[in-house]
Amino acid sequence: METLSSLSGYIIPVIIMAVVLYGLIKKVDVYEEFIDGAFDGFKVVVKVAPTLIGLFLAVRILNDSGALRLLTRVFMPVARLIHTPADVIPVVITKLFSSGSATSLMLNLFDLYGPDSLEGLTAAISLSSTESLFYTASVFLMAAGVKKSRYVIPCALLSTLAGVIASIMIANFLCR
Repeated sequence: METLSSLSGYIIPVIIMAVVLYGLIKKVDVYEEFIDGAFDGFKVVVKVAPTLIGLFLAVRILNDSGALRLLTRVFMPVARLIHTPADVIPVVITKLFSSGSATSLMLNLFDLYGPDSLEGLTAAISLSSTESLFYTASVFLMAAGVKKSRYVIPCALLSTLAGVIASIMIANFLCR
């Protein structure tokens, strides 16, 4: 274990040196390519920033307006039907917009019930098996310049639903 820990400190410098060495062998100005790549990345960040700000604002409004509590009440009968704690619903809904906010809600569940509880396991497995759908879709579609995303969101919602259902089943199995 100690060897692995000491080796891990060398991995990134070795990769950087390998890239520079490869550039020297191929006669590529590695520094110029790095600057060009960083500049292109910065352009993408500037292009995507309004979308990110909008998503963060949406999560804040969803939470502060009480809409998240209302959605939790709406989905509570379904949660009971599939043996899922109602406290997990806000985590799943928030995850659609922001992984950080959903993680914060999950940590609150850990404090309340413990990480090995049905609530904690369901939230943790759900966060691990789903993606922050609207954030990811908006960033990638915006960065790629996609204007017509006809099936992207419905398919992504379907895959998120599959991840949530699988996480519920796995957590219920583990808590037996």
